[in-house]
Amino acid sequence: MVVPNRRPVINPEYNEDDHLRITSYIILCPINVDIIDLKPHFNSNRHNNPLSTSITRSHHHHHPHPPNVLSLMEDAFARSVPEVLDFFGVDPTKGLTDIQVTSHARIYGRNVLPQEESTPFWKLVLKQFDDLLVKILIAAAIVSFLLALVNGETGLTAFLEPSVILMILAANAAVGVITETNAEKALEELRAYQADVATVMRNGCFSILPATELVPGDIVEVSVGCKIPADLRMIDMLSDQLRVDQAILTGESSSVEKELESAITTNAVYQDKTNILFSGTVVVAGRARAVVVGVGSNTAMGSIRDSMLKTEDEATPLKRKLDEFGTFLAKVIAGICILVWIVNIGHFRDPIHGGFFQGAVHYFKIAVALAVAAIPEGLPAVVTTCLALGTKRMARLNAIVRSLPSVETLGCTTVICSDKTGTLTTNMMSVSKICVLQSASHGVAAAEYSVSGTTYAPEGSIFDAMGMQLDFPAQFPCLLHIAMCSALCNESVIQYNPDKKNYEKIGESTEVALRILAEKIGLPGFDSMPSALNMLTKHERASYCNHYWENQFKKISLLEFSRDRKMMSVLCSRKQIEIMFSKGAPESILSRCSSILCNDDGSTVPLTANIRAELESRFASFAGKDTLRCLALALKRMPTGHQNISLDDEKDLTFIGLVGMLDPPREEVRNAILACMTAGIRVMVVTGDNKTTAESLCRKIGAFDHLADFGGRSFTASEFEDLPASEKTTALQQMTLFTRVEPSHKKMLVEALQHHNEVVAMTGDGVNDAPALKKADIGIAMGSGTAVAKSASDMVLADDNFATIVAAVAEGRAIYNNTKQFIRYMISSNIGEVVCIFVAAVLGIPDTLVPVQLLWVNLVTDGLPATAIGFNKQDSDVMMAKPRKVNEAVVTGWLFFRYLVIGAYVGLATVAGFIWWFIYSNTGPKISYNDLMNFDSCLKRETAYPCSIFSDRHPSTVAMTVLVVVEMFNALNNLSENQSLAVIPPWSNLWLVGSIALTMLLHCLILYVRPLSVLFSVVPLTWDEWITVLYLSFPVIIIDEILKFLSRRSTGWMRLNLRLRRRPEKREVHDK
Repeated sequence: MVVPNRRPVINPEYNEDDHLRITSYIILCPINVDIIDLKPHFNSNRHNNPLSTSITRSHHHHHPHPPNVLSLMEDAFARSVPEVLDFFGVDPTKGLTDIQVTSHARIYGRNVLPQEESTPFWKLVLKQFDDLLVKILIAAAIVSFLLALVNGETGLTAFLEPSVILMILAANAAVGVITETNAEKALEELRAYQADVATVMRNGCFSILPATELVPGDIVEVSVGCKIPADLRMIDMLSDQLRVDQAILTGESSSVEKELESAITTNAVYQDKTNILFSGTVVVAGRARAVVVGVGSNTAMGSIRDSMLKTEDEATPLKRKLDEFGTFLAKVIAGICILVWIVNIGHFRDPIHGGFFQGAVHYFKIAVALAVAAIPEGLPAVVTTCLALGTKRMARLNAIVRSLPSVETLGCTTVICSDKTGTLTTNMMSVSKICVLQSASHGVAAAEYSVSGTTYAPEGSIFDAMGMQLDFPAQFPCLLHIAMCSALCNESVIQYNPDKKNYEKIGESTEVALRILAEKIGLPGFDSMPSALNMLTKHERASYCNHYWENQFKKISLLEFSRDRKMMSVLCSRKQIEIMFSKGAPESILSRCSSILCNDDGSTVPLTANIRAELESRFASFAGKDTLRCLALALKRMPTGHQNISLDDEKDLTFIGLVGMLDPPREEVRNAILACMTAGIRVMVVTGDNKTTAESLCRKIGAFDHLADFGGRSFTASEFEDLPASEKTTALQQMTLFTRVEPSHKKMLVEALQHHNEVVAMTGDGVNDAPALKKADIGIAMGSGTAVAKSASDMVLADDNFATIVAAVAEGRAIYNNTKQFIRYMISSNIGEVVCIFVAAVLGIPDTLVPVQLLWVNLVTDGLPATAIGFNKQDSDVMMAKPRKVNEAVVTGWLFFRYLVIGAYVGLATVAGFIWWFIYSNTGPKISYNDLMNFDSCLKRETAYPCSIFSDRHPSTVAMTVLVVVEMFNALNNLSENQSLAVIPPWSNLWLVGSIALTMLLHCLILYVRPLSVLFSVVPLTWDEWITVLYLSFPVIIIDEILKFLSRRSTGWMRLNLRLRRRPEKREVHDK
């Protein structure tokens, strides 16, 4: 029905040339429809199949099975059909009996992936507290609580410190538990790749059963569109061929032809087992019967699950560094605490404590306060927040991070193992070149056309050899007939999925490519073709031109593709004219052609030796230099009334043209790989495809142009396994391409690289990639990939774009730099707190800060600016540096010295503020330093001042405020590791300026708001006191500027010396 202004209008006067072309029937056999005529079909084929001869056997109900069932079934691919059938005691014409089914189910188990016992929730929670610093904090909280009870304290103050500490730890544990729970969904989603139902023969009848009820020995029938329900061994072919898309398992870009013969291969990989249909893969062409040889865990899909279970999550480099630092810090803290307690043993009996035991308890409280001061409680929360901020930025770059620590891991990635199909390529077979005979009147003149568009969308144009776009391709006779042939000689389906907003295929990817070519060529007969087609909805547009040709022709007879002919033919009828269309391998079609269609006038001329030689030359160029998969198209006018075609009719054909297709590389991949090389990251292509195809793609990408050849850099999995151990090491260091791999090889490659101290990122999209994604330091899944791959990964590329990885790596490096900055900031602040308590204890003056004040400083005044440091801008040369070493310390020797100096000043300034109030402040008692030192004997002596002044909250308020303000200035120091504040001013990170302002506001809040000031043991400060605080705090900037200046000078000299020393060594490495 024609809808005005919607569908293209075909000119009724237009008559297609007599050389029109025909299509094969679309054979779609939904798996949920009962197949009635299977048994007759089976019997009619038996005389053609020597392997399906009737095997007479008595059905032993207790068929003896060898004890090692699994090992025998693992080589079912190497056994003949009768051997496999005999092993299971099954008659291929009747299937298993009910008694056999029960017996086999008991022996082999159900066809499900058994659910692994998940880690109990309580264990997950406890795991989050398995950290030395966390344990010290818990101990401090418990001790603090017990000491409060011993001293008879009640109310909020007794429970405040332990409660706050435990709340922080609980929040961190919650984040950890959620992350771990989400990560384990990968195993559950493997179940989605198990078929729901299967067509099974039992007791001589076919029926549709749930796939979970299959047992080894069941006879199963599969056809186009069926998902394979278990691992099957082929026993009978019900069509000329059977092709299966097993990309989710092996990563192969094209479907695989299956056969009946046993495969005799040593170290056979999945790709070599051409008679096995693997669970979860999909039939794209043909129909066959097979016997179940593996169910549940004993399938290829089950072995992937086992690999994922055996894969331990690796700690990220930053996590390892923080753990090491935490252990070191814990030892230092323990040492200082014990030292402080021992130093003050002489003060235990001071009268102010009221006894030796009370004195011991008092100084033990100080030691606990010291532990609280030294441990950066906010560090886990700040690290998490910084990584979360990084993930938001990365999400805007289309990199969705599933595991927070993996953000930082990206920064030290040294090797990216990239899947080829769907990652470096689009995984959408597309016709890219066409060759036809332009004219034969003045010598042989062949014409080549190129085709744009690299996806299944019917979008693209045809260009001539000069690069000029053809406005109306269907006006050219050869292109018109190529379109007809492509549309009719085709069993695939292309359709638009509105939910996913993309075009999807059913059937062979090469046939889908021909369907899309027919859409790009369009229809003849009127001038508004391109614009008219653009007015259609995407659903209508998907196959509009294909449907037009299918409506114009009636298909009468089909000769299916066979391996010996390497071609298929179809007989079509239109207006009482019968035409046979053929497509196949160029060498097969050309040998059967006697004439050829000319593109200039639509005439047919004899196929001379010169023309044949020219076509063979073009074919050699397409298949060799361009590494295209080539198909030739031809037709033949048949006698009127002809209703059947036979093999004898496939001769004296008229050649139409040659089409070359490929799985095209993504356009942006070249620059992305070059950027990786600049950043010192090696890219390895890992694929299940064959070596030649993969090497061709690497050349096409152009990113491996620096390699003269792939010698010593390209290996198949079996070649690599056969290498001696010493050569394997060399190969791992040079390898660029790893082909013919299966899941276990990918995981093995990751482990081998990690053994050589490489930080490995593995990309992938199929189920086959899941174990390697989980094992890699960072697993990167494609957005269009399987749910299993995404769940096993640390990061998902929403746009499937390899180039996004480069942006993510840059972001990862910037995040690590910022993480280092705030870790150093928190360390120097905490060193200041430790120095403050330690100096006060050594000098014998009253406690400068109470534990609750230390906790406030650690959480609020440290936490907010530290988080804001995470917003420091990325360095412009972040991708010019080589990846950092995994064992590089977060804080190096010189840096640690720098922060010790800064920390010492922070602590001394805090103590100075405390002493200043007693001796110099106008609001203070103005006592002598000696009186302050002997505060504990005040009650025994006669003094001019009341002893209660030593319990005044003013001095500790001044000390606490000095500590807060000096840390705010120190936060500004951390805008850059070595750059001066004159070069990178404070306003370069407005978040930091804002966090400092907010911190000061919160500090003023606890000083001047009554209930809070009581809670934190502080009082309001006068203007004079604020001036003193600023005088004591500001010098920290001057000190750090001097240290930065020394760093810049020493770094410059060190770099120069290293260059002079290492120049010969570098040249030697380069020569190697």
